[in-house]
Amino acid sequence: MKKRSSLKSKQPTSSTKPKTITSNMLRNILVGTVLIGMVLVGLVILKKPGEKTNLNSTSTSEQLPKVTEDKNEYQKPDKATLKAHLSSLQYQVTQLEGTETPYQNEYWDNKQEGIYVDIVSGEPLYSSLDKYDSKTGWPSFTQALEPNNLVTVTDNLLGYARVEVRSKYADSHLGHIFEDGPEDKGGLRHCINSAALEFIPKEELLSKGYDQYVSLFE
Repeated sequence: MKKRSSLKSKQPTSSTKPKTITSNMLRNILVGTVLIGMVLVGLVILKKPGEKTNLNSTSTSEQLPKVTEDKNEYQKPDKATLKAHLSSLQYQVTQLEGTETPYQNEYWDNKQEGIYVDIVSGEPLYSSLDKYDSKTGWPSFTQALEPNNLVTVTDNLLGYARVEVRSKYADSHLGHIFEDGPEDKGGLRHCINSAALEFIPKEELLSKGYDQYVSLFE
């Protein structure tokens, strides 16, 4: 008769040692874990700067588009940059609330068609279509081209209240607003320093990135 095989586990003999985790094995495990971590970190570092990942998308075509700079956002440079690029008069007017001499400034009698932007930031402020001769010796406008780019504050420097007007993004001092303008145009006079402005002729609107205003002069 054949002997039946036993289903019982064999007991370890004196020559068989149970396996134990040695220091070498622990070191190998730790090294492997560190290597995996380094690979994952490398993948993150190699990711393109500014690239956004849509965690809910399943393909690159479903990812959000890369964010690009909006040229309609205007910023004020630091003080050193301002001093390097502005004339002493431009700096005095825009940064220190100065006032230029009437009839002895760049745009008081300018009759060209175009727009006026902030000398510091380039944000659009006024149009030649709203400019008129106020007989004061400063550029004067009945209204703003972009009212949202202007901020008004109360000015008491002369001992009485005046309405100071500043640019929104560059915070440049522009001038003042008075209520002695043409009545048929609303009655306001935006009295602005030429030194706070840069004039963009209508012929250069497209090349300088102000194409949205080209149709105003067609």
